[in-house]
Amino acid sequence: MNVLIVKLSAIGDVIHALPVSRAIKQTFPESRITWIVERPASDLLTENPDIDELIIFEKAKFKTVRGFLHNLPVLHSELRSKDFDIVLDLQGLAKSAIVAWISGARKRLGYCNMRELSGLISPPVCGLHQYGHVVERYLDVARALGCQIKHPEWVINPSVEDKATVNRIFQAEGLSLQDKYIVIAPGTNWQSKCWPTRSYAELVLLVQKNLRLPIVVVGAAKDKELVNKIRAESGVQVHDLTGQTTLKQLAFTLQKAMLFVGGDTGPMHLAVAMGCPVIALFGPTDHVRNGPYGNENILLRAGVECAPCFKKSCPDVHCMRKISPQEVYQAVLKITSCS
Repeated sequence: MNVLIVKLSAIGDVIHALPVSRAIKQTFPESRITWIVERPASDLLTENPDIDELIIFEKAKFKTVRGFLHNLPVLHSELRSKDFDIVLDLQGLAKSAIVAWISGARKRLGYCNMRELSGLISPPVCGLHQYGHVVERYLDVARALGCQIKHPEWVINPSVEDKATVNRIFQAEGLSLQDKYIVIAPGTNWQSKCWPTRSYAELVLLVQKNLRLPIVVVGAAKDKELVNKIRAESGVQVHDLTGQTTLKQLAFTLQKAMLFVGGDTGPMHLAVAMGCPVIALFGPTDHVRNGPYGNENILLRAGVECAPCFKKSCPDVHCMRKISPQEVYQAVLKITSCS
């Protein structure tokens, strides 16, 4: 069976879909799996025994009419040359529908909740988990192929070089990977999903005073401003790794961490995939669909009437402000006492 998985972005969404390739390979070991993905998330899929080939979808090349008309035939030719038996559209958008259509696959399937008319190209599989977590919604597509799945499995393999780089970064911060440490990620891709920096500062101060555990801050380079605010408001010298790691290096950092605290963002879902206990802070997004997968993690939300609203920005993000630092600290105590 020659399979094309279409999951182009974003980082958290690609992580959610990863168990699909694992399930297919375990059920059909002789199958060949190709995954088409945008470059920012591609690092997560390299050196994966369940993925035989990666195709990088260069989104920027398709943004203009001229670029679209020039590059679509090139992509069409490349996909057709692979002779796919089946394509799984796990993106469910117009752009992924175009990829699924031009792939030439004899069979196309999508997942429940397809948008932008993509379900007309790849009929959606609405299984037992159509109202549940998105990981299970994706796995329902694999189940439709005959896969027997007891629980999702993530395969993300940081290289020896990745681990060595993280070791060097930690040494420069005066830390060791053998230490117990907490990871926080204050940045998100939506303004409305951010827990206030003042709240992070209060949490960091509570952790330092009572637990004396190092705090490692992760995220993109643009999150350095948030780190500076947390330092200024807490007076605690947190360890800033923002903008310093690749996704696999971040994965290794999370794998070694005692726990993770953050909002609905890629690093939170990566922490789940790497087996790091998670305290997830949710407001405007759907915690049922996108919360941290697994009962061992803790999800905190204010439960205000307007949530989930799915607004990327909000003048008064009270759904996030109502999650108190003391409440998050109690969750920290719960996890650290079990470690």
